[in-house]
Amino acid sequence: MQFTKKILIVGLALVLLVSLVAGCGQKPATEQKQEQAPAQQQEQQQSQQATETEKIKIGLVFDVGGRGDLSFNDSAYAGLERAQKEFGDKIEVKYLEPSAGGENREQLMRLLAEDGYNLIFGVGFMFTDHIAKVSQEFPDVKFGLIDGAIDGLKEDSNVSCLLFKEQEGSFLVGAAAALKSKTGKVGFVGGMKSPLIERFEVGYLAGAKYINPNIGTMVDYIGTTGDAFKDPVKGKELALKQFKAGADVVYHASGASGIGVIEAAAGEKKLAIGVDSDQSLTAKEDQRKYILTSMLKRVDVSVYNTIKAYLDGNFKGGYQIFGLAEDGVGYAVNDYNKDMISDIQPKLEELKQKVIKGEIKIPMDKKEYEEFLKTLSK
Repeated sequence: MQFTKKILIVGLALVLLVSLVAGCGQKPATEQKQEQAPAQQQEQQQSQQATETEKIKIGLVFDVGGRGDLSFNDSAYAGLERAQKEFGDKIEVKYLEPSAGGENREQLMRLLAEDGYNLIFGVGFMFTDHIAKVSQEFPDVKFGLIDGAIDGLKEDSNVSCLLFKEQEGSFLVGAAAALKSKTGKVGFVGGMKSPLIERFEVGYLAGAKYINPNIGTMVDYIGTTGDAFKDPVKGKELALKQFKAGADVVYHASGASGIGVIEAAAGEKKLAIGVDSDQSLTAKEDQRKYILTSMLKRVDVSVYNTIKAYLDGNFKGGYQIFGLAEDGVGYAVNDYNKDMISDIQPKLEELKQKVIKGEIKIPMDKKEYEEFLKTLSK
């Protein structure tokens, strides 16, 4: 009997000992929760940081001629570059160049959209149909169409058409050409014959005729396709033809083809007028003194402003128009030409204000140009 009791007592003691050890080895539920909480918090913080550091993706597809055209495409790139410098911690940028003939424009736009880009620019009116199509396939992606207009857009559209009053800036450089011409003849070399380039042409001719209704004018176009914007050999050929016919100032609106126009002017010791960007700054050293000025088309400003608006949550669809009043177009003054145009600047500034105030209506096409000429003969 005593032996049995001893066995029971020893067994009970062992049970208590095992329970005690097990109890010491297992922490209370509250302590477990307290240990798990920091781990969960750390995971949440890492997730939040990843979200905060996720950059907005900005894409841009150049038109034919690509980066390095010293004109339209380079101006667009300058706006992209400025945004990258100022908002580099918030954005990731990528630019693409189309094939030689531009046949893959739409493919490149779609590629960027599929790759998660938030805002995509197409540089040039040749992107109009492509952006109209791709923007419908990707309604959550925003698009900037430079120089093209899609009908029927509203402010809540995901496409913003960035348009310019090229005729206003061209009017001023046309006036400058007439004021500086000694032969009484000026010329124009256009790239691809189109309504867009026609605005450059008629604005320029109107400015020259406004100063001198009797001035002689010459007009030539390089071609009827996008290749006309990347043919400096043809640009030079046409400019030389005009110089030999008596023109002493030639304005070009021909993208990279204009490199040939400037080369011709320097070779003939005549004057050229650049376009889109300040081409005195990118021309060869020995050519700069032959560039009277450049018609500034601030594509860079339109690209930068659109990116900034997107980042600020103020992206607007529809149509954004940049003219003289908006500082979207103008003429270049720099260290290379300031002495050449200082005597005519007061007149150019006077004309600029008249255009802004609506006192001079600049033609946009051939029909309006003919009507404009009638007002000069009165």
